[in-house]
Amino acid sequence: MASSVSTVAATNKGLLSLNNSVAGTSVPSTAFFGKTLKKVNAKGTCSTKVSKRSFRIVGAQEIDEKKQTDQDRWKGLVTDVSDDQQDITRGKGMVDPLFQAPVGTGTHHPVLSSYEYISQGLRQYNLDNTLDGFYIAPAFMDKLVVHITKNFLTLPNIKVPLILGIWGGKGQGKSFQCELVFRKMGINPIMMSAGELESGNAGEPAKLIRQRYREAAEIIRKGNMCVLFINDLDAGAGRMGGTTQYTVNNQMVNATLMNIADNPTNVQLPGMYNKQENARVPIIVTGNDFSTLYAPLIRDGRMEKFYWAPTREDRIGVCKGIFRTDSVPDEHVVRLVDAFPGQSIDFFGALRARVYDDEVRKWIAKTGIEQVGEKLLTSIEGPPKFEQPKMTIDKLLEYGYLLVQEQENVKRVQLADKYLKEAALGDANADAINTGNF
Repeated sequence: MASSVSTVAATNKGLLSLNNSVAGTSVPSTAFFGKTLKKVNAKGTCSTKVSKRSFRIVGAQEIDEKKQTDQDRWKGLVTDVSDDQQDITRGKGMVDPLFQAPVGTGTHHPVLSSYEYISQGLRQYNLDNTLDGFYIAPAFMDKLVVHITKNFLTLPNIKVPLILGIWGGKGQGKSFQCELVFRKMGINPIMMSAGELESGNAGEPAKLIRQRYREAAEIIRKGNMCVLFINDLDAGAGRMGGTTQYTVNNQMVNATLMNIADNPTNVQLPGMYNKQENARVPIIVTGNDFSTLYAPLIRDGRMEKFYWAPTREDRIGVCKGIFRTDSVPDEHVVRLVDAFPGQSIDFFGALRARVYDDEVRKWIAKTGIEQVGEKLLTSIEGPPKFEQPKMTIDKLLEYGYLLVQEQENVKRVQLADKYLKEAALGDANADAINTGNF
């Protein structure tokens, strides 16, 4: 017991001698200690007697919040219930930089941003998806831009598919959306259509594909981005059923695209067999049904497939671009899209064109049917100019329902089936056919 008391006394004595030894000395001035603390004197700063209650632990509930002033930089932390990461961020710059990492690194930045809390299925694309007032679907733009960019990159030990196949329902704006993305990226594509994939000369379409591909490669070699864009590939190279003839050209088109996808930097023309590598050219193809194409062509290593089905937001965005010059309010565009949910996007373009019918009728009645050709082709004043008609929601809905009725007539009457059934024999032998006596 005596030894323990002597030890405490010795410790206190050492502390007192240490305090006395630094009396009057300067303390380094830093932002951490504040600006007012310069010197430490033994007088008044340390007592020779050690108080028994100097080590009392004070609980949080004993703190008097009323004593906090407006100048207290840490006021409000007692009742703060915000995110810890935001507290760390908010504390940046409040202490000496020595104790925090430089800007861009360190614990004063949130570990998780709000972007990472969003579900993958609901993730937003941070791309400017408008061009000259036209709307580009973010998912469509993301797929196309990423595919084109990946084909111009050299990624380690990764084989990027050369062909991107965009397919989906008719009239959904696949080709137009592609053109908008190309314009936004500054790309002037080499275009092909399904009509060029058939010819009276065997092998001509396959040779044409190689020529167009090499033209695009030459543009890339000169420092300009380019792609090969083939519209409606399934209409020219696919088989729509048992009645579709599968020709030599269909077979060679499929085989040529497969060969280019496997060897994109070694595309040669007939009679040219020099080993000279060409630039890699991304190929973008559109279609309605890729199941009609040759199966090895659309396998994952060669073609990356993207099914395009515009959402309600996409349809509204595109329609706002269609009616952007007609002063149609946004709420009317939304109402119009919701009134025809099963229609394709080009339905609304046709609907806008129908609004001008009344103006054209008035001009024809004023001019006279006999004078229409002269006024349109050989008139000194040039072709007539029409004032933009006022497009109201009632008029748009009226013409929309007229278009829908015409669609229903085509599906309901089906005269083609009737003609095929009765064109040769007519109704004269219908009874004999039905009874099996014909």
